[in-house]
Amino acid sequence: MNLETEKYIKQKTIWPQEGQCVLAQYDEKTIIVYQAYRPSIGNAAVKNQSFGEGGFSFSRMSWIKTNFLWMMYRSGWGTKDGQEVILAIRLKRDFFDEILLNAFPSSNKNRLAKDEWDKIISGSDVRLQWDPDHAPNGDKEERRAVQLGLRNGFLKPFEGDGILEITDISEFVNGQRKILEEGLLEELITPKERVYPVSTEQMKALRM
Repeated sequence: MNLETEKYIKQKTIWPQEGQCVLAQYDEKTIIVYQAYRPSIGNAAVKNQSFGEGGFSFSRMSWIKTNFLWMMYRSGWGTKDGQEVILAIRLKRDFFDEILLNAFPSSNKNRLAKDEWDKIISGSDVRLQWDPDHAPNGDKEERRAVQLGLRNGFLKPFEGDGILEITDISEFVNGQRKILEEGLLEELITPKERVYPVSTEQMKALRM
């Protein structure tokens, strides 16, 4: 598994305890995002190092998460039907930064007129959601985690151009889930994540 890992109890003391932040594992040129799929899609993506086979549809919006524990909450640590294969996808940072710049909220919290809202949302290819982050046991945190829905031109790079590596981390996930089930939180290991730097323009798009 080509991921840096660290004990959860150590990371917990470093992460922000509240507010909106993009927690992620990244380096100068790449960033890791997570997705969960049924085996036919997940296995084909790993084999081909791109998406498009096994039932994957480019006509549907596809959601990515930068935060491992948020992915674990949504997938039930890889136990939910259709989310058994957990993928760590290494994206090019310039592609990810463009995603952030083009994000638009998936709900009309600014209470725009319906016609105006419908026009904006129909033309948006990146949907933004801030949701409560979750502890390993599923408890809500005060901190908010980001997930981003991609379609059309922003999903096309998943054919390969925007992706550097796709890794199946299901075995790692299953192993850490068993550690949790045994009540050994102090032994839990998660991917090493830090707050991702965002520009002023990205902060505006992300409503931060």
